Amino acid sequence: MQRIGFIIFPGFQAMSLAAASAFEFANLEVEKTVYEVRYLSETGASIPSSFGMTAQSEAFSDEPFDTLLIGGGAGIPEATPALLDFIRSAPARCRRLAAICTGAFLLAETGLLDGRRATTHWLLARELSERYPKVDVEEDRIFIIDGAIWTSAGMSAGIDLALAMVEKDLGAEVARKVARKLVLYHRRAGGQSQFSALLELEPKSDRIQSALTYAKSHLRSTLSVEELATAANLSARQFSRAFRAETGQSPAKAVEHLRIEAARLMMEQTRHPVEVVARETGFADRERMRRAFLRAFGQPPQAIRRQSPMHEPDDLATA
Repeated sequence: MQRIGFIIFPGFQAMSLAAASAFEFANLEVEKTVYEVRYLSETGASIPSSFGMTAQSEAFSDEPFDTLLIGGGAGIPEATPALLDFIRSAPARCRRLAAICTGAFLLAETGLLDGRRATTHWLLARELSERYPKVDVEEDRIFIIDGAIWTSAGMSAGIDLALAMVEKDLGAEVARKVARKLVLYHRRAGGQSQFSALLELEPKSDRIQSALTYAKSHLRSTLSVEELATAANLSARQFSRAFRAETGQSPAKAVEHLRIEAARLMMEQTRHPVEVVARETGFADRERMRRAFLRAFGQPPQAIRRQSPMHEPDDLATA
C-alpha cells in the first residue's frame, strides 16, 4: 500500500483536495487499497480553508510516506519555519514530492526546486520566477515532472498530476478508467499548454465560433479562407474582416495555432511518428510542423515528446 501525505495549511484552497479523488477512484478500479491518503499540517486538528470549510489533519511527524503532496492556496502560502522544515526533509522519507498550484512557492522556498524545472498557475508564474531565479519556471505547462519532484498549474491541474501518478503506478489503462469515472475527457499531458487556442481567440459571434469549431474538426483539410467562410455563412471578404476584428488574428494564423495545439497533444500522448502527426494535423510534412513548433515553443516536436511524463523518471533515488 502506498501512503500519500497531503499537506494543508491555513488558507488552503479546497479545490486542491480534488486531486485525492484520483487515488480514491484508483482504489475502486483495482478493487483493493493501493493508496491511503492522510492529511497533514503543522498543528494537526482542524485546518480552515480559504473559503470557510475546514479539514481534519494530523500533525507533522517523522512517519515515512511514498508520496508527499503539497496543496495550493488561494494566494501564496505563508512559509512558516516548521512547514518549510517538514518539506525540506521530505526527500529522506518519500519516493516523490509534489506541489499543486501555489504550493510550488513552498517548494521553491526550501531550495528543493533550485536547478529544476517547475510550473505553477499562470497568474503567479512570473512572480515565482522573479522570487526564485534558480528555478527554471515554465509558465505555460499543466504539470512538470523533474526527477522525483512534480509541480502542477492551477487547482484542476492537480487532478491531471494525480492521474499521471496513477498511470505511472498502475498503468495507462487504469488511469484512463479513473479519468472516465471522474467524468474527465482525458488526462492532459504535463507538457500541454495551460491555455486553449479556442479560448484564447474568444470569438464574439456564433458565425466565427462555428468556423473555428469546423477548423478544429477538419485540420487535415487545407482550411482556406473560402472554406472557413462557407462554414460561417459569410463571403470570404466579410469573413476575413469579421475574423480579424473579433480575434485580432488572421484566419491563417488562428488555424496554425489550432494545428500546433493538436500536434503537440499527439506528440505528448501517442507514439505516432512525426510524419503521421504532421499529416493528421494538416501540416503536410514534418519540416513545416518543425518550423511551426520552433516559432511557438522554441523547440522541435521531438523535444516536446521527450518532456512528456512517459519519459520522466520519478524515483528520488535517481533525482
